[in-house]
Amino acid sequence: MKTICFGFELHQPYRLRKSTPSPGTTFHEPYEQYFAPENKEILQKVSDKCYKPATSLLIDLMDKGFHAAFSVSGTLLEQLERWDPDALDLLTTCARHPNSEMLCQTYYHSIAAFFTDHAELADQFMMHADRIHELSGTQPIICENTEFLFNNAIADTMAHLGFKGCFTEGADRLLGWRSPNFLYQCRDIPLIVRNFGLSDDIAFRFCTHNWKEYPLTADKYASWVAEAYGDFVSIFIDYETLGEHFWADSGIFQFLEYLPEELEKRGVKSVTPRDLLAYPIRHTFDIDYTISWADAEKDETAWIQNRKQKNALRACERAAHFPLDRHLYRLLQTSDHFYYMSTKHGSCGEVHNYFSHQGEHDAFITYMDTLANVEAHAIQNACTASSSPEEREHLKAQYKLRTLSSDQAFHFAGKGGYTGHVAFDLDQFSDLIAIIPSDSLAYHLKNQDYTHWLQEIVQDTVLADQIKDLTSREEMMECVERRCKELWMC
Repeated sequence: MKTICFGFELHQPYRLRKSTPSPGTTFHEPYEQYFAPENKEILQKVSDKCYKPATSLLIDLMDKGFHAAFSVSGTLLEQLERWDPDALDLLTTCARHPNSEMLCQTYYHSIAAFFTDHAELADQFMMHADRIHELSGTQPIICENTEFLFNNAIADTMAHLGFKGCFTEGADRLLGWRSPNFLYQCRDIPLIVRNFGLSDDIAFRFCTHNWKEYPLTADKYASWVAEAYGDFVSIFIDYETLGEHFWADSGIFQFLEYLPEELEKRGVKSVTPRDLLAYPIRHTFDIDYTISWADAEKDETAWIQNRKQKNALRACERAAHFPLDRHLYRLLQTSDHFYYMSTKHGSCGEVHNYFSHQGEHDAFITYMDTLANVEAHAIQNACTASSSPEEREHLKAQYKLRTLSSDQAFHFAGKGGYTGHVAFDLDQFSDLIAIIPSDSLAYHLKNQDYTHWLQEIVQDTVLADQIKDLTSREEMMECVERRCKELWMC
């Protein structure tokens, strides 16, 4: 008998404020100063259109024998708990249903997999596993990394944490001539790869009127599944497809309602992911590159392709060294912040724009300004609260290494104007001194711009004094690099 496994991704980010609140603004919760007030409105809208009706329907279907899996981010669970407890109650009922399986993911739907050290990634998997155990009463044994991001290193982390299997994308780059409808393995962890063709027939093409298969009906889709070659078919889609991306009047709920019956008519049985682990492993992959389910490339470029995204990721990873509130810091790791900074064009760019609540440049500025504000206040508050002279000296050194806002960053210019290079912290300033055009280096040296920036913005008078009489690139590089090391050692 052919089997089908349905998986649903449920996530909502805490979107950042687009502008700084007015002085004297009162906040009910400390995080409101950084996160947009429309988060509540968006959550309630999506809940009314998707979470509540879709979950109610799926509970009814599971009562009749249908099986499904759910991967719910911690940030969504927090928002439901805060702003729509009725929807959370429904989701809890769904999670505890014997025909459902709850998957593990990063608690904050995080980009921690891009960090040099995977300790943060492991911590977030474990945080999420604990939260899902509270929600469902069972410990998740199968996981999926944020947006199906996956490679050898991620596989090693998952296996080390004891997971029995994981989901990722059935990308052509990975499978080549192989079918996605078999169980595979990477390192020591079994892989359930998404059949993106059949998944996208629902998630993207359901309402595409010029698609040759439009309209997509339950009987037609069930026939495709029954005819698919392989041991099983793995379908994984965004939950918001049901009622939010495609509204109720599109017929999406009717499609889901009748699909289990049509599948059963054709001898297709629905199962949960753990059931798929009983199938034989057909091939073991060595994945020394990164895959995901995003965009046509199905790689990491949705989040770390352009210079803005790479600067933001670098700043985010550095922030772990500062005395930040861990919950707040991890909310800034949410992948959506980096997704909004994408500069892709064409159909991929249209998808990014659909989900983004502001343009890519504004998203980058908002993120860097928020992170700079968070770091500066955290270091200053810790310094004020410290009773140890040694600790205060350490924090003063950290303050000089903090991320700077967009209007405080050093924008390198030359005779021809802005060069495109921007230093958002002292470490990055050290790196850029080595590569900026010679005319830019000379231009700023002549105007004493470096000295003024270090004194007035970075507030490192020691380094400002050290470089004020230097004239060569090599001397500048050596001086700034040495000073950065000194400050990190403090």
